[in-house]
Amino acid sequence: MVIVDLQHVTYRYPMTEQSALEDVSLHIEEGEFVAVIGPNGAGKSTLCYTVAGFIPHFFKGELEGTVEVAGVESRQASLEQRVRSVGLVFQNPFNQISGAKYTVFEEIAFGLENLGVSRAEMPARVEQVMALTGITDLAERSPYALSGGQQQRVALASILVMEPKVLVLDEPTSQLDPVGTREVFGVIRNMALRGMTVLMVEHKLEWVAAFADRVIALENGRILAEGTPAEVLTDERLLEHHFGFSRYTLAAREGRKEALWPPDRRLPVTLDEAETGFREGLRRP
Repeated sequence: MVIVDLQHVTYRYPMTEQSALEDVSLHIEEGEFVAVIGPNGAGKSTLCYTVAGFIPHFFKGELEGTVEVAGVESRQASLEQRVRSVGLVFQNPFNQISGAKYTVFEEIAFGLENLGVSRAEMPARVEQVMALTGITDLAERSPYALSGGQQQRVALASILVMEPKVLVLDEPTSQLDPVGTREVFGVIRNMALRGMTVLMVEHKLEWVAAFADRVIALENGRILAEGTPAEVLTDERLLEHHFGFSRYTLAAREGRKEALWPPDRRLPVTLDEAETGFREGLRRP
């Protein structure tokens, strides 16, 4: 079942001439984990704002085409209605903290208060999502007394607790170390396995390769490539357009020139694939 459906979407911010998105058509199935990659200025954040309803309801500008999420077109739903279906996690977690609450527990419960969830139901939901994101020990801390990585997890928890149908994340691991990145990707993947649809902007290609079902490469507001991680993350067009490859793909690409990588094996996108391929290459006469 398609839950996010963009048809020929073009968007220009107010007082600009160049489109931030240009004729973008995109369909995301329920429970699918879709990653978006691209250089700065490619339109990745704009795509997030469009799916989440901030375009056209917060950022005005000029929107063409249709944006349908959970069966409702954006122009027919207010931003308040849209946030009940779509949760948006910003790149900078500081921008997502409300400033209205004194503890992490209260901060996570704040969204439930706005949705009118009963107070009897709130504690169990907050405790569950804190355990899921690994921040139970931060419950009584001030959101402003946390590290960037801890704040990012709080921001993620504050969205997950509202149980949106679609989770949109704009570089949610930018503040995290490798361990934190793995944990957050694991949480997000588990949510997708439970039926939540995920659209994530991310620069860490190794993690995209390991967790995403599908990858979309954006450049200058247009979709350059779309497909499985194995298809997109080894597409030579990415290098031509200055996206870059993962370290594993680059190593195998160079190894192939030196006959260290099997010529009939596709380039790897994960460490396990790279290890298997190089072992095979070294065994060949």
